[in-house]
Amino acid sequence: MKLTWFGHSAFRIDHGDAHILIDPFLSDNPSWGGGWEAAADGATHVLLTHGHADHIGDSVAILNASGAMLVANFEICRYLVGQGADEASINPGNFGGTVDCGPFRTSFVRAEHSSSMPTGDGQNVYLGNPGGLVLAFDDAPSVYHMGDTDIFSDMALIDEFHRPQVGLVPIGDRFTMGASAAALACRRYFNFTTVIPCHYGTFPLLDQTADAFLEAMEGDAETVTVPEIGKPITL
Repeated sequence: MKLTWFGHSAFRIDHGDAHILIDPFLSDNPSWGGGWEAAADGATHVLLTHGHADHIGDSVAILNASGAMLVANFEICRYLVGQGADEASINPGNFGGTVDCGPFRTSFVRAEHSSSMPTGDGQNVYLGNPGGLVLAFDDAPSVYHMGDTDIFSDMALIDEFHRPQVGLVPIGDRFTMGASAAALACRRYFNFTTVIPCHYGTFPLLDQTADAFLEAMEGDAETVTVPEIGKPITL
C-alpha cells in the first residue's frame, strides 16, 4: 500500500486495483499547488469526510474526468450530483454504516465538527454529519481518516470495533484538535502502528509544523510519520 499526502487533509491511497483520493482539496491548496490532474490520475474512488470547501475541493472535476466512485454521506452525495457529478457514481452512507467499495470497505464514524457549503447568497447549505472514515482491506493495513474533529471519548469504541492500524490525524488547532489533544487521542484511545498528522501548515491560522505534536506524543513518537508533500510512502 502506498500513501501520498498532498497537504492539508488530502491523501491518495494506492493498493491493488484501488486508487483512492480522500478529501481532494488540490487546486486551491497552497501546500500543494500542483492542480488536481496528476494527483487524480487513474482515480477509482473519491472519499469525503465532510462538506467544507477545503475537503470537497476538486471532487466534481475528478469524478467527471475519472468515472470514480463517490463515497460520502447522503447529503454530500446529493449536493455533488446537483453540482454536476454523475448520479451513477454515488455510494452514500452514514454513521454506523459500512459500504462495499469493491477492493475495500468504508465505515462511517463520528467526528466533532461541522459541515456546510456557501450558497452564494450569504447562506449555507447543510451537508449532513461531519465524519471520519475507516477503510478496511483484506490484505493491507486498515486506515482511519479522522476528518476534522476534536477529541471525544467514543474514539475508544471506534478502536474497539474497527481496530484501525493507520491514523490520519488532524493536529492544526483552531478548527480541529491541536497538538496536545491529538496526541492524547492517539495515545489513550488507539493502538495505531502508524500515525500521520494532517490539517496543519496550510493557512496562517493553523499550526505550521508537526513539531508540537511529535513532542506531545512523547514515548509514542516513533509511530509518527510526517511525509513530504507529494511523495508516496509505503505502509
